[in-house]
Amino acid sequence: MKSAGFRILSVVLAIVISSLIVYALSHAGKETKGPIENAMTATGDMVKDIEKKLITEQREEKREDKLKWFQPYASNIKLLRNPDRIMLGAFDNEMKESFESVAALEDSLKTTFPLVHIYSAWGSKTDERFPAEEVKNIIALGSTPIITWEPWLSDFNEEQYPGGQKPAEPDKNGMKDVAAGMYDNYIRAWAAAAKYTGRPLFVRLGHEMNDGYRYPWGPHNNAPQDFIAAWQHVHNIFQQQGAKNIIWIWSPHPAYTFKEFYPGDAYVDYIGAGVLNYGTIAAWSQWWTFKDIFSKFYDSAALYKKPMMITEFGSLVVGGNRARWYTDALGSLPAHFPLVRSVVFFHFSKDNTTTQQTLNWYLKNDKAVTTAIVKEVGKWK
Repeated sequence: MKSAGFRILSVVLAIVISSLIVYALSHAGKETKGPIENAMTATGDMVKDIEKKLITEQREEKREDKLKWFQPYASNIKLLRNPDRIMLGAFDNEMKESFESVAALEDSLKTTFPLVHIYSAWGSKTDERFPAEEVKNIIALGSTPIITWEPWLSDFNEEQYPGGQKPAEPDKNGMKDVAAGMYDNYIRAWAAAAKYTGRPLFVRLGHEMNDGYRYPWGPHNNAPQDFIAAWQHVHNIFQQQGAKNIIWIWSPHPAYTFKEFYPGDAYVDYIGAGVLNYGTIAAWSQWWTFKDIFSKFYDSAALYKKPMMITEFGSLVVGGNRARWYTDALGSLPAHFPLVRSVVFFHFSKDNTTTQQTLNWYLKNDKAVTTAIVKEVGKWK
């Protein structure tokens, strides 16, 4: 890549120019609120465009050249639904600020990810609409987005509900409300935006719906048949909207029973599962191998005869040999878990979603781990 100084100067210049525009508009009075917001959006777009150019064009070997093999897949939903190889991907929590974080992980693993994973919540906030900007940028980088779409029903405001009546407890029996059409306007708008991309997208809807302790769409609030009805209802709306570019990932928690939550073969394209080794970080966890976490789930899920995706893949450091964990995991895939067609690294440096302490899943600077991953993935070829 060209010098870091060039990169920093370019980004700073974009911010300075746009900030001057915003400053000028801010003195024009309250009537200019719209232009100010537009200028702020323009600032973000300018920075992202520079980032994209630096990542895709300023490297010695362009990202698009490295992903030439993937282009037939990226534009062909049939190939993505049944790929003839294992595809790698990643989520990185710093990606909203800069795709450079994903590029750095790719560099450390000597690969280029055909898949890039993001998370998007349901709700009335601006950032809970279809993530059009992120999706556009991922596609522009030559990759295909995976969107984990989380139905946080309590995030909708009064105006979103028919008649303006928000339930006292939106999450209680919330999946039944989804199936009954209470959120159809939101779902239709999301589906229309997804269709507009014109490219295949992976959507992981309501993941870990069988975990009764974590997410509000789980069994502590909803009966399995209501989750199924909600999934099918959302899927049907996408079909009605002509959004047939979606690859649907049904992703239960591998540690709990899940068969009663299955929406049906016609509504599912992939079976997903998060495989995360927390080591001895908490009283409820211990050092589990990849096979400890995944084998039993795989044997049961294989009965559906669907391709599988490891949607969140990672190990913490505490409690064992992390490099050995990745070696054993990746080395076992082709022979022992042939239905696995995608592995998506969970690269989260500030994860406070599970324990009271903040967890760091980052591996890009762990030389022993990155060397082990490069070695094992190389054997797949």
